[in-house]
Amino acid sequence: MSVPLQADQIRAVLLDIEGTTTPVDFVYRTLFPYARLKMEDFLVRHGNDPAVLADVDGLRHQSSADQERGLDVPPWRGGSQDNALASAAAYARWLIDRDSKCTPLKSLQGKIWEEAYRNGELRGEVYPDVPPAMARWTGQGRAIAIYSSGSVLAQKQLFVNTVAGDLTPLISAYFDTTTGMKTVPESYKKIAIAMKFAAPKILFISDVDRELEAARTAGMETLLCVRIEGPPSPSKPLTSSAVIHSFGEILA
Repeated sequence: MSVPLQADQIRAVLLDIEGTTTPVDFVYRTLFPYARLKMEDFLVRHGNDPAVLADVDGLRHQSSADQERGLDVPPWRGGSQDNALASAAAYARWLIDRDSKCTPLKSLQGKIWEEAYRNGELRGEVYPDVPPAMARWTGQGRAIAIYSSGSVLAQKQLFVNTVAGDLTPLISAYFDTTTGMKTVPESYKKIAIAMKFAAPKILFISDVDRELEAARTAGMETLLCVRIEGPPSPSKPLTSSAVIHSFGEILA
């Protein structure tokens, strides 16, 4: 079954990752636990890397902000770099347990996963319909971009190391929380500008209603992706987006 869509007007497809291109279980049962397990060891081994230290400093600032908000965060110990790295690891694990979208955490996770992909400990997962759909859309002259709360580095590493092969030649742009939160219309306006397409010419596909509503407010076309193994589809989505279960249903 194909989904009604003014296909001739769509010049770009913007994709969410978790629950849309990639199984939720891979994120929550593989990626997050791996980063949590490796966090302290990675920080110790890369504690002199300026990029890693920038993430640690970002975590320190976020920890201070959370403390001011009255949250029961792990204490941040000063006095030495070892203390700072141990504190960053404890706070990062605390954030992971709460599925935080904190930008320095996402940046650090991306670095950990990059190392794991490189040494073969991780392989990226995508749904079977994703590679052929991406190939089809690029063959039609449509641009493909990714927008996820995971860092751009993490996004690229996932798609370059999938079991289906390297999909990055099919992807022209990546966006993360440095662009803005995914539930804010302004983020999608920025993406449209960056991609050099008018918002109505971009189709955003996600499994999260609030993200779709923000994209629609910004002027994009939207589709709600509900994978069969995912949570039950609501009888009436909060957005007016049509529901799909496979990328094979659209822009065929």
